[in-house]
Amino acid sequence: MRHPACFAATLLVLVLTGCAGYTLGPTNGHAAGEKSVQVTPFANQTLEPHLTDALTTEIRKRLQQDGTYKLATRDNSDLILTGVITGYGRQETTVSPQDTFTVRDYRLSITATITARSRSTGAVIVPERTVKGYTSMRAGDDMTSSERQALPLLAADLAKNIVAILADGQW
Repeated sequence: MRHPACFAATLLVLVLTGCAGYTLGPTNGHAAGEKSVQVTPFANQTLEPHLTDALTTEIRKRLQQDGTYKLATRDNSDLILTGVITGYGRQETTVSPQDTFTVRDYRLSITATITARSRSTGAVIVPERTVKGYTSMRAGDDMTSSERQALPLLAADLAKNIVAILADGQW
C-alpha cells in the first residue's frame, strides 16, 4: 500500500455514496405519526364474501406497522380512506403433469378502487385509483378451504400496495 490515506478516502466515498438515494423516515414530507388516517370498511361489489373484513383488518394492520400515519378509529382523523372492492379472480397457473385438466395452482387477484380525502377540507388527497393484490394458492381437495386460507395473504398484498400509495403521497 503506497497511499493508505488515499485508499481510506476512496473507501469512505464509496460507503457514503451507497446510501445517497435512501430516505430515512417517511417520504411524504411529514414526520412519522404526525397525521392520522381513518379506514372505512370497503364496499364489496364482488360475489366473494368476507373480502371487506379481511381487507379492512389488513390495511389497519399495515398502517400500524408502517408508522407513517397514526390509525384513527373515530371522527378525529386528518385523512379518510374509502374504497370499493371491484374484482376478485382466480386464474390457473399450473396443471398436473399426469392430467392437463387438473389444476394444481391458482393465482388469486383482488382489485379495489381507493380514494383518500382530507377530513377538514374535503379535498381529494389521493384521487380515485385502482390498486391490485395477488397471491398464489395450491388447489386442494376442498377449494373453498384453500381459498379461505389464501384470503389473508391476498388481502395483505393489496393492503401493502394501498398503504404504499398513502405513505409515499404528497399532501
